[in-house]
Order: sequence, then structure tokens, then C-alpha cells
Amino acid sequence: MNDRFDYFLSILSTIPDKPGCYQYYDEKGTIIYVGKAKNLRKRVSSYFQQESSNNKTRVLVKRIHEIKYIVVDTEEDALLLENNLIKQYRPRYNVLLKDDKTYPSIVIKKELFPRIFSTRNILKDGSRYFGPYASAYTAKLMLQLIKNIYTIRTCKYPLTPESIKAGKYQVCLDYHIKRCKGPCAGLQTVEEYDRNVAEIKEILKGNSSRISDLLLQEMQELAGKMRFEEAQALREKYDLIENFRSKSTVVTPTLHNIDVFSFDENDQSAFINFMHIGNGAIVQVHTLEYKKKLDEAKEELLALGIIEMRKRWDSSAREIIVPFLPDVSIERVTFTVPVNRGGDKKKLLELSMQNVKQYKVDRLKQMEKFNPEQRTTRILKMIQSELHLPVQPVHIECFDNSNIQGTTPVAACVVFKKAKPAKRDYRHFHIKTVTGPDDFASMTEVVRRRYTRLKKEKKSLPQLIIIDGGKGQLNVATEVLRELDLLDKITIVGLAKRLEELFFPGDPEPLVLDKNSETLRVIQHLRDEAHRFGITFHRHMRSKKQVLSELDAIHGIGPKTKELLLKKYKSVKRIREVSFKELCESVGKKKAEMLFKEWHKEEI
Repeated sequence: MNDRFDYFLSILSTIPDKPGCYQYYDEKGTIIYVGKAKNLRKRVSSYFQQESSNNKTRVLVKRIHEIKYIVVDTEEDALLLENNLIKQYRPRYNVLLKDDKTYPSIVIKKELFPRIFSTRNILKDGSRYFGPYASAYTAKLMLQLIKNIYTIRTCKYPLTPESIKAGKYQVCLDYHIKRCKGPCAGLQTVEEYDRNVAEIKEILKGNSSRISDLLLQEMQELAGKMRFEEAQALREKYDLIENFRSKSTVVTPTLHNIDVFSFDENDQSAFINFMHIGNGAIVQVHTLEYKKKLDEAKEELLALGIIEMRKRWDSSAREIIVPFLPDVSIERVTFTVPVNRGGDKKKLLELSMQNVKQYKVDRLKQMEKFNPEQRTTRILKMIQSELHLPVQPVHIECFDNSNIQGTTPVAACVVFKKAKPAKRDYRHFHIKTVTGPDDFASMTEVVRRRYTRLKKEKKSLPQLIIIDGGKGQLNVATEVLRELDLLDKITIVGLAKRLEELFFPGDPEPLVLDKNSETLRVIQHLRDEAHRFGITFHRHMRSKKQVLSELDAIHGIGPKTKELLLKKYKSVKRIREVSFKELCESVGKKKAEMLFKEWHKEEI
């Protein structure tokens, strides 16, 4: 039992803080529970942090042998996906719906002057479906938004050019209250109506920025003409569009019996995610990993994954969505590489890509948790590669100067070994040969003292030195290494404070690392540690200097007395608050009188 929970805890540490659905499997590999979560890590962790007071939940947890999850974009997507998975697998511990209703969608019918309405029935009649929506209320709000902005017919007349020309229909109440322009009676052109429908499609797809811009422009023009009531009406429409974008990426009702594959890899493995879309829902999701043996091409690896997954899940889909064409052909099957960024197939591919990338990250975290040396080696290799170093930087040192208006100048050197702080090796430096705030001269002194001593004592030298500063500090530190004949043994770089660019000696162009780079994070950690260590020491020295200066000003108080007082009372402020009698007991009457004469003349 403990081994099983230890295994679960290792999985929990890698689950992302993202919305999605989680599935619990029993020892036979059967899904026994499906749940949704706004934050997967928090929700799944809650089952294992403490014993539930609910007996059914305790039984469920005891029967869990495997945890899997699917990452989605929003909490609404998680709700929709949970509904589909429950209907598909009917897990033992889930509440099952008594009816089999699907979530509502909005349809634009394929007809002359298309009607637009909410429906739960997806028909393959060429109509365009949008959604699904998490509730009928949500779909109703979206339809109300559309009707507030556009005049769309609500009648069910089977309009044809002949029937309209023959005057077969008459306008209804909607025409008289200006909610319809009367296309049934030939009072609105097909071109005008279709322009409105095209804009409605963009809103339903979530691509409403152009519509918003037009409304905003018209609103500003009306406000400029002092027509504030009309401008306010447009403002309400504008706010509705901006605040209401609920197109789901999880389910696409018009797509049926389609496989979706995505691919990712690292040096050791290839990862392939599979999703099957059936009856307008995701019905299977699985990610597998291939251990690389040779330098296999990604097209070959994706082909292997497609054949394996389709056989394993008995898929007969005639269309397969892929990020690139695999090195395989399947009879009567079409491969599609989506290019339309706002298209439904592209969104499904992006969802699959999101899951395969998350799986790769999770696998890496799990392996590194059980083998910390693997993580260290990976990070050191990455630093070596991104900084173009001749060897792995097992030993890194970083320097930072600290002074405020030239007072008490000090410097700090922090040391990282195997990409982690080696705090026992940190060093402080009092600046001895520089007067005033001269960062260049201070850096020269500190670097010279540090590496002259390491050479003299024959201690190990770093493979990489980070100078917290720009080109000036880097240049003077480089000259010191050249004087000490160390420049060919140690790589030195300067970290610019403003844009966090890396400068190399003799290279005018900086190296800019990706903001999410682990190399940059290690360098930032070094820089922050050097800054913290230096500032702490600087504050300590300033405080000590202020205390000593105040006690030094009192004639007759020597070093031993100062040390005794500070050790007992900790600060000059507390010494001032001590009574004359207590001071006499501490340092004798004569010295107590000296202190009181300086600080409390009126009390003596």
C-alpha cells in the first residue's frame, strides 16, 4: 500500500496546474472514475492528502492503480470533455446522466437566408455548427447577442427565389419592431443578409476583433456627433462581444470518425499523442513513448505510432490529422496537415500537441525525481550547448559589487557546483585599494585577489565566471584573467542588468537567451544570489560601522567595553535606554558616567 501511494505522490508532483480531466484506473486497467478540474494538480492531490470522510470516496481511492489526465484550455472545455468521457466509458463511481442529451450547439442552416438557432441534434445536411456550449443558457445568451446586433429571420418559411418573387409570404411582427428586414417579402437582398451571416460566423468562431473594431469606430463617431444614446446602444453590443467568447476547442460537432496525432521528442525518446474523434466527441486519448535506438527520422517514428495506435484502438478513421506527413501510406485514408489557424482541425491538433508536450515534461520530471543526477547532467549539457562552452560548467562563480554612494564598498563571490549553490564556498571581499564608487577598479581588485589565491593554493578553478555588469566590468575582469594566464582555461561572460543580455570578451554582439531557458534561469539564480549575499554583507558592515563610530566618539570607552556592551545589549539604542544603575553594574561607575555624560547630561 505504501509503495502504491509513494508512486501516486511521484505522479502528483508532475501534474500541471492547468485545467483538464483526470481518469482513475483500477488494477485491470478499467476507468473507474472521470473528473474535471480547473487546476489538475490541486484537484487530484486532494484525494491523497488526507482520508476522506466520505465512505465511497475512500473506497474509490483504495481501488485506484493508475492516474491519467488530459490537458485542455479552459474550465468549460474540461466540463465538456468530462461529459463525453463519462458517456463513453460509464465509469463505476461517476454519476451517470439519466438522459443522453448532448450539449447544445448553434447552427447556421444551409439555406437561402439562413436561420440561426440552438440545437442538440447534429445533422449532416451541410449546415455549419458551432459549440458545443456548456449550458443551454450559454447558447441562449450567444443567440441573444447575435439578435441584438444583427437582423436575422426567425421564421421557418422554406424561402426560395421563386416563392419570394411570387409574393407568397408576408412580413411578420419582427419586421415591424425592426428585428428583421423582411427577406421573405423581398425587402432585403441576399448579399446584405450573407454579409451579416459571415460576420456572425466570425463571432461564433471567437474571431470577433474585426467586428469589435467596427463597432468601436462607429460608436466613437456617434459620440463625436453628440448622439450619445445611439453610441451607448453600440457600446452595449461592443461589451457583449468583448466579454463573451465561449467557443470550445474540445468538441467539433461536424467532425466524425477522425484520428488526431501529434509528435514531440528529445534526445532519447519520441512521444506520440493519439486522439480519436467520434460522434462529435473525444472518445480516446493515449500517449506512447518510443525509445530511440538509431537516428530515426520523425516521419518514420510518427508512422510507427500511427500504425500501433490504430491497431491498438481498432480505429477505422478515414481521415488522420497530423502535424507533418508521416512516412507511411494507408489505403483509403487521407492525411491532413491543418494550416488554417482558426480552423476546427487546427484547434484539435493544437490540443493534441499540448498533451504530448505535457506528457514529455511529466516523464522528464518523473525520471529526474528518481535520478537527480540526470537532471543535473541535462542542465549542465544545456548550459554548455547554449553558451558554446568547451566543457560542462560543473563549477561556476559569479561576482557582484555593492556600495551605496561610495560608502563601505564590498563585493561578493557566489559559487555553484553542479548547477546548485555551494554556500560553504561563498566569499565576501572588503575593497581595500579603491577609494570612492569605482565599479571597474573594484571588480579588478576582487577578481585578481580571488584567482591569485586559488592559483597559489592550487585549488580547483571554475569552468565559467559570470560578471554581474556590462561590457566595462567584463573587460577589466577579462584583463585580470589574461594577466594570470587563465583566460584559455576559464570562460568569462558579462550579464547586462537591463535586458539580461550575455556579453563575451571581444564580441560586440550580445547573446540573448530565450526567457524560458533553463540556462538563463541558472544564470539569474547566480546573479540574484550574488546580489543578495553582497547586499546582506554590505548592510551588516554599514550597521557595524555606524555602531562603532557612535561608541568610538565617547572618550574613555575602549574596545573591550564596546564589545561587552554590544554583546549584552545588541545595539546602541538599547544601551541608551539602560538606567544609570544598570550601566554601573555592567561596566562600573566611572564608565557609566562617561556614557551618561554623553547621552543623558540632564539626568546626571
